[in-house]
Amino acid sequence: MNKPFLYLIILLFTFSLHAQRFSRQDSLRGSVTPERAWWDLQHYDMSVEVFPDRRAIQGVNTMTYKVLESKTVMQIDLQPPMKLEKVVQDGQELTVRDEGNAHFITLLQKQKKGKKYKITFVFSGTPPIAKDPPWVGGFTWKKDLNGNDFIANSNQGIGASVWWPNKDHPYDEPDTGLDLTITAPKELIAVGNGRLIRTTENESTKSWHWQVVNPINNYGVNINIGDYAHFSEVYKGLKGNLDMDYWVLKEDLEKAKVQFKQAPMMMEAFEHWFGPYPFYEDSFKLVEVPYLGMEHQSSITYGNRFLNGYLGVDRSGSGWGLKFDFILIHESGHEWFANNITDYDTADMWIHEGFTAYSENLYLDYHYGKKASSEYVIGSRREIKNHKPMIGHYGVNQQGGGDIYNKGANLLHTLRQLFEDDEKWRQVLIGLNTTFRHQTVTSKQVEDYIADQKGVDLSVFWDQYLRMNKVPQLNYMVHGNELKFHYTDVLLQFDMPVIMYINGKEEWIFPTVEWKTIQYDEPIHSAELKPDFYVIPNEIKR
Repeated sequence: MNKPFLYLIILLFTFSLHAQRFSRQDSLRGSVTPERAWWDLQHYDMSVEVFPDRRAIQGVNTMTYKVLESKTVMQIDLQPPMKLEKVVQDGQELTVRDEGNAHFITLLQKQKKGKKYKITFVFSGTPPIAKDPPWVGGFTWKKDLNGNDFIANSNQGIGASVWWPNKDHPYDEPDTGLDLTITAPKELIAVGNGRLIRTTENESTKSWHWQVVNPINNYGVNINIGDYAHFSEVYKGLKGNLDMDYWVLKEDLEKAKVQFKQAPMMMEAFEHWFGPYPFYEDSFKLVEVPYLGMEHQSSITYGNRFLNGYLGVDRSGSGWGLKFDFILIHESGHEWFANNITDYDTADMWIHEGFTAYSENLYLDYHYGKKASSEYVIGSRREIKNHKPMIGHYGVNQQGGGDIYNKGANLLHTLRQLFEDDEKWRQVLIGLNTTFRHQTVTSKQVEDYIADQKGVDLSVFWDQYLRMNKVPQLNYMVHGNELKFHYTDVLLQFDMPVIMYINGKEEWIFPTVEWKTIQYDEPIHSAELKPDFYVIPNEIKR
């Protein structure tokens, strides 16, 4: 049996180990169905009123779309117990067939290819209460220390359709963004994405109109309501002046003014590594919420108690994790990876979380040096489980395993070692954010882009780290002036070079699955793998 065929068999066997059954609802949510494919999302114009006493909402969402192919049935998503009250186009109420979370709308007007149309969805209900936000999402209804309502949504995993009707698949974002008007009790402040356009005083409520002019992913749309105080600054960035706004509970204002000094430090580091902040037109915001936080586009939500680390803890165990506020840095990193570059399919969520976990490392690199960044990302390996591959199943709204964070970061830190110099690697990261600016992408596109910049075939490297759940093990033995080594737990064609310290001196070696031998001119007293490579070293004693 030839090696390429064996390689294919190993991959297929790995996938089969993690095979599972998926329902029709999984496919309706996770695939580009025929009822989604024929139209291109252009804009959302949504008004939502929030009723804290009933934990309910009601709203109207007018969607603009462009016809790619003339069809008559459209799929829109809205999850029970939320109700799609009616759908209207050109003054006519349309027929809707419900199938679980998916709603199939029969259009009466002939849909002409290339033309833009509007359609309006009226909705209401009591959205699910988030059980463990932001991971198990929905709405969070809390009170602040003064008894004021403190409300926010978070819905990355469960989907934006948990509270509003939309095209709930990541592949298609509204080309011209979103208008979001939030109506809430007038004694409170409602903060959404983008820039505040106007406020309107009503009898007992107040309406806040926010506007996003860039494409935005659905799960990044958010509502935040509280007794907020506001402060701001202007950051002089790579594309000019960037408005940076901060909305926090009044009781936390002084703490926020101290802790949020890290925000311009974040912006300086990330613009260095990734290029300009992707949404200058929409500004940058940090908004306090009653849960840990999430990467809502241009409206990063924050609940890390104004502490460094992750709720005051350095999960890397390196000490460096207490040099920065984890939520402020991590969630802001998502503005480049998740919001600027968004996965086309949830199976490739590692693009969001792997690069963003890696951004923590690069923040440290910029402000504290390479040693700090290296020790931090290596320390994060202790949370890697390697239970499942990082790539999930396509077309069924399933991401890869939980290792997409820390294993993703270590994969990228390993890749950095393979580039000629750090400036070349920095240009790769900037190039990603330039080439795929405001786009949805597949893992394959990202993989190919990096391989092209490196000028080598990295397909086996990607398959090993993304599509396998085994970490390469480097077995080596020393005898006199002889070093023997080879890989195990790898695909047959895996041949990533690594650096070893031989008698304290850096030296590249080129392991494969076959044993190799290097003869040195003098006895080997010490041999160690450079820890920046995500490879398990195994010294075999004779």
